[in-house]
Amino acid sequence: MVLSAVAGYAVVQYVSGGTGDPGCRVVSGDAGGATYEFSPEQAVNAATIAAVGTDRAMPERAVAIALATAIQESGLRNLAHGDRDSLGLFQQRPSQGWGTEQQVTDPAYAADVFYKHLAKVHDYAELPLTVAAQRVQRSGYPEAYAKHEQDAVLLAAALTGTSAATLTCDGRSRATAATGPAAVRAALTRDFGRGTLRQEGAKTGSQTGAGAGARKTSSAAAGVPLAETSGRVLTLPVSEDTTAGGRSVGERGWQLAHWAVANASALRIERVAYAGREWVSGNTDSRWRATGSTSAEAAGGSAAGGGADSVRIVTEQ
Repeated sequence: MVLSAVAGYAVVQYVSGGTGDPGCRVVSGDAGGATYEFSPEQAVNAATIAAVGTDRAMPERAVAIALATAIQESGLRNLAHGDRDSLGLFQQRPSQGWGTEQQVTDPAYAADVFYKHLAKVHDYAELPLTVAAQRVQRSGYPEAYAKHEQDAVLLAAALTGTSAATLTCDGRSRATAATGPAAVRAALTRDFGRGTLRQEGAKTGSQTGAGAGARKTSSAAAGVPLAETSGRVLTLPVSEDTTAGGRSVGERGWQLAHWAVANASALRIERVAYAGREWVSGNTDSRWRATGSTSAEAAGGSAAGGGADSVRIVTEQ
């Protein structure tokens, strides 16, 4: 009986996004606030969902709705199974027009098509979260999304950059594919679109469709210079030209920095620096620490790490 109870608990935790070997943590920006712990796998998927949302110029509320939906549907795991033909982060059904099996199990595609449907929901940002999610998902359990709202709001604040230095991971490597700056570039382009790697002063990509809810097009033919790579270091410029949806430079910078930390285990990222703070893989508490050099920050952070105008990502190789 005891073993059955433990097994049952494990299943519930897996399906509902329970912590189990968390590795990553988001804390509220308010003192003594809420905390959400999750695994590196879940962190990568959550960061992708947030990145695709901001690339579509969707508001933070939309990102919270998407995250709550994915926590409920898959526990932020890219599932290869589900009810009937449901698959992926959002348990989207190919037979219902969501895309092919390959598409709906691509986290970036799955998030993009979720936002595409959400954008069509009238006044979704003013609706209760569970109502907005249900109008997209049409689940047999329409109230199920509500219980994840607090966690989703906390995650959305960190992963859109409105809450600074609040996401950390232990950074223990779980890499199974290519790593290094080139792999980081590829992952950034996958999640954010090519505009993320544009140099300061370059124009951002156009959007397909009008207004918010349309994802930026990638124009390799535009000849726009990319972010700077030097050895194991990738430096991402952050300026008005690299923001999306009216978000501030600081928010964009922290979103990119948190994205890198969320992907640290998968991409073997050793350290991330932005705005005079630095995260280092393998620290016992994995906290963001002040670099202690305001002059370095003002100069662009060449010595201490990323300054206010750039995010600096250092890979293990």
